[in-house]
Amino acid sequence: MPLIRVLVVEDESLAAEAHAVYVGRLAGFELVGTARTGQDAFRRVAAAASAGTPIDLVLMDMNLPDSHGLDVSRRIRAAGLATDIIAITAVRDLDNVRGAIAAGVVQYLIKPFTYSTFATKLTSYRDFRAELNAQASVVTQSAVDHAFASLRAPTDIPRPKGLSDSTLTPVVSYLQAQVAPVSASELMEPLGLSRVTARRYLEYLADMGLVLRAPRYGTPGRPENEYSWKSAR
Repeated sequence: MPLIRVLVVEDESLAAEAHAVYVGRLAGFELVGTARTGQDAFRRVAAAASAGTPIDLVLMDMNLPDSHGLDVSRRIRAAGLATDIIAITAVRDLDNVRGAIAAGVVQYLIKPFTYSTFATKLTSYRDFRAELNAQASVVTQSAVDHAFASLRAPTDIPRPKGLSDSTLTPVVSYLQAQVAPVSASELMEPLGLSRVTARRYLEYLADMGLVLRAPRYGTPGRPENEYSWKSAR
Protein backbone atom coordinates (compact mmCIF):
# COMPACT_ATOMS: atom_id res chain seq x y z
CA MET A 1 0.00 0.00 0.00
CA PRO A 2 1.35 3.50 -0.80
CA LEU A 3 2.52 5.66 2.08
CA ILE A 4 -0.25 7.59 3.81
CA ARG A 5 0.47 11.30 3.28
CA VAL A 6 -0.14 13.28 6.48
CA LEU A 7 -0.58 17.00 7.17
CA VAL A 8 -0.24 18.15 10.80
CA VAL A 9 -2.46 21.13 11.65
CA GLU A 10 -1.43 22.60 15.00
CA ASP A 11 -0.62 26.17 16.06
CA GLU A 12 1.44 25.33 19.17
CA SER A 13 5.08 24.80 18.21
CA LEU A 14 5.84 22.05 20.73
CA ALA A 15 2.73 20.05 19.90
CA ALA A 16 3.30 20.46 16.15
CA GLU A 17 6.89 19.24 16.51
CA ALA A 18 5.76 16.28 18.65
CA HIS A 19 3.07 15.20 16.20
CA ALA A 20 5.49 15.53 13.28
CA VAL A 21 8.04 13.35 15.09
CA TYR A 22 5.34 10.81 15.93
CA VAL A 23 4.29 10.53 12.29
CA GLY A 24 7.92 10.05 11.27
CA ARG A 25 8.26 7.09 13.62
CA LEU A 26 5.30 5.16 12.21
CA ALA A 27 5.65 2.74 9.33
CA GLY A 28 3.34 3.43 6.42
CA PHE A 29 3.06 7.19 6.95
CA GLU A 30 4.76 10.19 5.32
CA LEU A 31 4.73 13.70 6.78
CA VAL A 32 4.08 16.26 4.03
CA GLY A 33 4.05 19.38 6.17
CA THR A 34 2.71 21.37 9.10
CA ALA A 35 0.05 24.08 9.00
CA ARG A 36 -0.48 26.54 11.84
CA THR A 37 -3.84 28.03 10.73
CA GLY A 38 -7.10 26.75 9.32
CA GLN A 39 -6.68 28.80 6.15
CA ASP A 40 -3.23 27.36 5.51
CA ALA A 41 -4.51 23.84 6.18
CA PHE A 42 -7.31 24.15 3.62
CA ARG A 43 -4.98 25.76 1.07
CA ARG A 44 -2.47 22.92 1.39
CA VAL A 45 -5.10 20.19 1.11
CA ALA A 46 -6.67 21.84 -1.94
CA ALA A 47 -3.31 22.51 -3.62
CA ALA A 48 -2.14 18.93 -3.07
CA ALA A 49 -5.33 17.57 -4.61
CA SER A 50 -4.99 19.86 -7.63
CA ALA A 51 -1.38 18.77 -8.11
CA GLY A 52 -2.36 15.10 -8.17
CA THR A 53 -0.59 14.35 -4.89
CA PRO A 54 -3.52 14.38 -2.45
CA ILE A 55 -3.10 14.50 1.31
CA ASP A 56 -4.63 11.32 2.72
CA LEU A 57 -4.89 12.31 6.37
CA VAL A 58 -5.08 15.56 8.32
CA LEU A 59 -4.27 15.61 12.04
CA MET A 60 -6.53 18.52 12.93
CA ASP A 61 -6.25 20.62 16.07
CA MET A 62 -9.64 22.06 16.99
CA ASN A 63 -8.56 25.42 18.45
CA LEU A 64 -6.76 27.28 15.67
CA PRO A 65 -5.96 31.01 15.73
CA ASP A 66 -8.18 31.88 12.75
CA SER A 67 -10.95 29.26 12.89
CA HIS A 68 -12.27 26.15 14.58
CA GLY A 69 -10.96 22.81 13.38
CA LEU A 70 -14.51 21.59 12.73
CA ASP A 71 -15.14 24.54 10.41
CA VAL A 72 -11.99 23.65 8.47
CA SER A 73 -13.10 20.02 8.34
CA ARG A 74 -16.51 21.00 6.98
CA ARG A 75 -14.89 23.25 4.39
CA ILE A 76 -12.70 20.36 3.22
CA ARG A 77 -15.77 18.14 2.93
CA ALA A 78 -17.80 20.82 1.11
CA ALA A 79 -15.00 21.20 -1.45
CA GLY A 80 -15.23 17.49 -2.22
CA LEU A 81 -11.67 16.81 -1.09
CA ALA A 82 -11.20 13.13 -0.25
CA THR A 83 -9.04 13.62 2.83
CA ASP A 84 -9.56 11.82 6.12
CA ILE A 85 -9.38 13.80 9.36
CA ILE A 86 -8.34 12.84 12.87
CA ALA A 87 -9.27 15.43 15.50
CA ILE A 88 -6.54 16.18 18.03
CA THR A 89 -7.87 18.34 20.85
CA ALA A 90 -8.20 18.91 24.57
CA VAL A 91 -11.93 19.62 24.11
CA ARG A 92 -14.02 16.87 25.68
CA ASP A 93 -17.60 18.20 25.58
CA LEU A 94 -20.21 16.03 23.90
CA ASP A 95 -21.36 18.69 21.41
CA ASN A 96 -17.85 18.97 20.03
CA VAL A 97 -17.58 15.19 19.69
CA ARG A 98 -20.93 15.05 17.89
CA GLY A 99 -19.83 17.88 15.62
CA ALA A 100 -16.65 15.99 14.79
CA ILE A 101 -18.62 12.89 13.84
CA ALA A 102 -20.99 14.97 11.69
CA ALA A 103 -18.00 16.59 9.95
CA GLY A 104 -16.66 13.17 8.95
CA VAL A 105 -13.82 12.94 11.47
CA VAL A 106 -12.63 9.30 11.59
CA GLN A 107 -10.82 9.42 14.96
CA TYR A 108 -10.89 11.68 18.02
CA LEU A 109 -7.66 11.92 20.00
CA ILE A 110 -7.82 13.79 23.32
CA LYS A 111 -4.83 15.77 24.61
CA PRO A 112 -2.62 15.12 26.47
CA PHE A 113 -1.61 11.71 25.15
CA THR A 114 1.50 9.59 24.86
CA TYR A 115 3.20 8.32 21.75
CA SER A 116 1.71 4.90 22.48
CA THR A 117 -1.84 6.28 22.28
CA PHE A 118 -1.03 8.22 19.11
CA ALA A 119 0.56 5.17 17.49
CA THR A 120 -2.42 2.98 18.36
CA LYS A 121 -4.88 5.42 16.79
CA LEU A 122 -2.89 5.90 13.60
CA THR A 123 -2.13 2.20 13.28
CA SER A 124 -5.86 1.51 13.56
CA TYR A 125 -6.47 4.07 10.84
CA ARG A 126 -3.78 2.47 8.65
CA ASP A 127 -5.42 -0.94 9.13
CA PHE A 128 -8.78 0.59 8.23
CA ARG A 129 -7.41 1.92 4.93
CA ALA A 130 -5.70 -1.39 4.19
CA GLU A 131 -8.94 -3.29 4.80
CA LEU A 132 -10.87 -1.06 2.40
CA ASN A 133 -8.14 -1.07 -0.26
CA ALA A 134 -8.11 -4.87 -0.21
CA GLN A 135 -11.78 -5.06 -1.17
CA ALA A 136 -13.31 -5.24 -4.61
CA SER A 137 -15.34 -2.33 -5.99
CA VAL A 138 -18.43 -3.83 -4.33
CA VAL A 139 -17.99 -4.87 -0.70
CA THR A 140 -19.90 -7.16 1.62
CA GLN A 141 -21.44 -6.14 4.94
CA SER A 142 -18.91 -8.21 6.87
CA ALA A 143 -16.01 -6.55 5.04
CA VAL A 144 -17.36 -3.09 5.89
CA ASP A 145 -17.92 -4.11 9.53
CA HIS A 146 -14.40 -5.48 9.79
CA ALA A 147 -12.86 -2.34 8.31
CA PHE A 148 -14.74 0.00 10.66
CA ALA A 149 -14.01 -2.20 13.66
CA SER A 150 -10.30 -1.53 13.14
CA LEU A 151 -10.92 2.15 13.98
CA ARG A 152 -12.41 1.42 17.38
CA ALA A 153 -9.51 0.18 19.49
CA PRO A 154 -9.91 2.05 22.82
CA THR A 155 -6.87 3.78 24.33
CA ASP A 156 -6.45 5.97 27.38
CA ILE A 157 -2.85 6.44 28.54
CA PRO A 158 -2.61 9.66 30.58
CA ARG A 159 0.50 11.68 31.38
CA PRO A 160 2.19 10.35 34.53
CA LYS A 161 1.12 12.11 37.73
CA GLY A 162 3.35 14.90 38.95
CA LEU A 163 4.54 16.06 35.52
CA SER A 164 3.47 19.66 34.91
CA ASP A 165 3.54 21.87 31.83
CA SER A 166 5.35 24.58 33.84
CA THR A 167 8.34 22.26 34.23
CA LEU A 168 8.00 20.29 30.99
CA THR A 169 8.20 23.39 28.79
CA PRO A 170 11.60 24.63 30.07
CA VAL A 171 12.97 21.07 29.94
CA VAL A 172 11.99 20.84 26.28
CA SER A 173 13.37 24.32 25.50
CA TYR A 174 16.67 23.46 27.16
CA LEU A 175 17.01 20.19 25.25
CA GLN A 176 16.19 21.86 21.94
CA ALA A 177 18.95 24.42 22.52
CA GLN A 178 21.68 21.85 23.17
CA VAL A 179 24.09 20.69 20.49
CA ALA A 180 25.18 17.65 22.52
CA PRO A 181 23.19 15.11 24.56
CA VAL A 182 22.67 15.83 28.26
CA SER A 183 22.15 13.58 31.28
CA ALA A 184 19.74 14.03 34.16
CA SER A 185 22.64 15.25 36.30
CA GLU A 186 23.50 17.92 33.73
CA LEU A 187 19.88 19.08 33.55
CA MET A 188 19.60 19.62 37.31
CA GLU A 189 21.54 22.84 37.86
CA PRO A 190 20.38 25.03 34.94
CA LEU A 191 16.71 24.28 35.63
CA GLY A 192 16.86 23.95 39.41
CA LEU A 193 15.55 20.38 39.49
CA SER A 194 16.49 17.38 41.55
CA ARG A 195 18.19 14.53 39.71
CA VAL A 196 15.13 12.30 40.21
CA THR A 197 12.78 14.95 38.82
CA ALA A 198 15.05 15.70 35.86
CA ARG A 199 15.24 12.01 35.03
CA ARG A 200 11.45 11.61 35.20
CA TYR A 201 10.90 14.38 32.64
CA LEU A 202 13.66 13.08 30.38
CA GLU A 203 12.31 9.54 30.52
CA TYR A 204 8.80 10.79 29.79
CA LEU A 205 9.99 12.68 26.70
CA ALA A 206 11.96 9.62 25.59
CA ASP A 207 8.91 7.37 25.98
CA MET A 208 6.90 9.88 23.94
CA GLY A 209 9.48 9.63 21.18
CA LEU A 210 10.49 13.28 21.37
CA VAL A 211 14.05 12.70 22.55
CA LEU A 212 16.67 10.10 21.76
CA ARG A 213 17.85 8.08 24.75
CA ALA A 214 21.20 6.29 24.80
CA PRO A 215 23.56 4.91 27.46
CA ARG A 216 26.56 7.09 28.23
CA TYR A 217 29.82 5.15 28.34
CA GLY A 218 33.23 6.02 29.73
CA THR A 219 32.11 8.03 32.78
CA PRO A 220 33.00 7.16 36.38
CA GLY A 221 30.37 5.97 38.84
CA ARG A 222 27.09 4.32 38.05
CA PRO A 223 26.04 4.29 34.39
CA GLU A 224 23.47 6.82 33.22
CA ASN A 225 21.58 7.69 30.08
CA GLU A 226 21.97 10.77 27.92
CA TYR A 227 19.19 12.48 26.03
CA SER A 228 18.99 14.65 22.92
CA TRP A 229 16.07 16.34 21.18
CA LYS A 230 14.82 14.48 18.13
CA SER A 231 13.89 17.01 15.45
CA ALA A 232 11.26 16.24 12.81
CA ARG A 233 13.43 17.92 10.15
